[in-house]
Amino acid sequence: MPNQVRALRLALNLTQREVAARAGITRQTLSLIEKNDYNPSLKLCLQLCYILNATLDQVFWVAPTEEI
Repeated sequence: MPNQVRALRLALNLTQREVAARAGITRQTLSLIEKNDYNPSLKLCLQLCYILNATLDQVFWVAPTEEI
């Protein structure tokens, strides 16, 4: 699923390791999420939004015309 995790993480000057530790996941899992190779659970999506200080639609919005 397309997302803005990487862009928001970088805007906050956070490393993958820092965000992953706060979310309770591995750095590798966060990397897969950022590359759109892993679809996180809703719970994890919400945790990432909280960490990145963003809303769900800011981080994980998919336009109706985009391929999921």
